[in-house]
Parts: sequence; structure tokens; C-alpha cells
Amino acid sequence: MRVLFIGDVVGQPGRRVVAALLPDLRQEIGLDVVIANGENVAAGRGLTLRTAKELVEAGVDVLTSGNHIWDQREIIEQLDGEAPILRPANYPPGTPGKGLLRCKGLTVLNLQGRTFMDAIDCPFRTADALLKDAEGPVVVDMHAEATSEKQAMGWYLDGRVAAVLGSHTHVPTADARILPQRTAYVTDAGMCGARDSVIGFEVAAVHRRFLSQLPTRLPVEEKAGVLVLNSVLVDLDEATGRARSIQRVDREYELGG
Repeated sequence: MRVLFIGDVVGQPGRRVVAALLPDLRQEIGLDVVIANGENVAAGRGLTLRTAKELVEAGVDVLTSGNHIWDQREIIEQLDGEAPILRPANYPPGTPGKGLLRCKGLTVLNLQGRTFMDAIDCPFRTADALLKDAEGPVVVDMHAEATSEKQAMGWYLDGRVAAVLGSHTHVPTADARILPQRTAYVTDAGMCGARDSVIGFEVAAVHRRFLSQLPTRLPVEEKAGVLVLNSVLVDLDEATGRARSIQRVDREYELGG
């Protein structure tokens, strides 16, 4: 089983590069399941039903998320429905939505870290509880700010899941590897969006925020001429539920080119 995990899709540029490149990637690499983190899909904050459908129509099978899943109110009522959208599983009981989903023989688990983020339930104990009944290979989206927390989760689940793949920081890391018990790991898959930006947002606006320290909303960079798609490809052994290999798949797409 070949699984592509796409880093955080940021706004319209992120949706555009996924739609432009993913159909060919599915054929080129022979993908079985595509997972994408969609918490920044709608103008950089949250997810709407329309933008979720755009990604599904482009070839994404499962949309994971994180702390920004609540930013667009309209999607909350969809989280308990049939849409292949996950919110982090370690939100407290009674929170709308699901944190685990089975798709094409693969189980996808979405977790959120707590270091430098909201103090929700423990992702480690949540993983313990949910993995007791999980079927087949399991891929985990570990949505967290701290690299140490992501690495800790990778080692904690080594040998128990097929992959622990980091999201949230939008910066692709160079540490893709197979851990000793055959779990694939990467600290951050990266993002999809404008290459010449600050994590997908306008450079000048980010500078203003840092210089002024005022809590201003950051606009998505939509004028860039080059878009990037950051992802990792994991080859899984369905019989053992463990990873054979992991490699980065990074592409650039020039608008008007």
C-alpha cells in the first residue's frame, strides 16, 4: 500500500497546487491512499464544505486537521457526518467529529500536541486507547508545534503503527526515516501554497506583526508565481502493518508556466 501524506494546504494557492499536481502524482507514483492536512484550506484558517470538496475532487481521500478546524463554523456540523474529515482525537469527549477513520484498508488517526498549544487531552493516552481496536495499518497525523513532542510520539508508537507524520509548522523537515520497529516518521511534511511567503502568508503582513506585536490576521499569499506541494510517500506492508520505506515528495508548480 502506497500512502501520500500532504502537508498543510494553505488557502486558495494550496488548493490550486494540489488540484494541478495530485492527479498526475497518483498515476506517477501509483498511490492507494492520499491524506492531506486541511486545517488552513479556507483563506488560511479552517475548512469549509466547498473547499473540502475541492480537495476530494482533486484526489484526496482523507482530510486531517488540527487546532484551526474550528475557525469556520459551517464545517462543525459536518464533522459528525460522512465527509472524510478528521479533527484531533484527543479533544475532550462530546466534541463534534471523529479523530479516527478507516479508508481503503488503512486507518488514519489524527492527534494534536499540547506543548505551546491548547491544553486538551493527552495525545499519548488517546493513542493508547484508540489503537486497542484499530484495524490494519495505522497512519498518524501528529499535529503539533514542538518538534520534541512529535519525535516523542514517533518513538512512543514505534512498532505499533505504520507511520507517525508531523504537520502544523508548514516547514518541511529532512528527517524522514524508518524507526527501529518499522514505523515511518517525519517531523513535518511541510505545506502546499505560495513558495515565496512565510508559511503560506504574506511576507509584509508577517513582518508587521513581528514588528508591532499586534494580534492582526495574516492574509494568505496569493500573488506568488511559484507554488509548492510538500508531502511524504510511505510504502506500507499490509500484512504486517509496518512501513517498508518513506521518502519526501516535493514539487513546484509555476503559475502561467
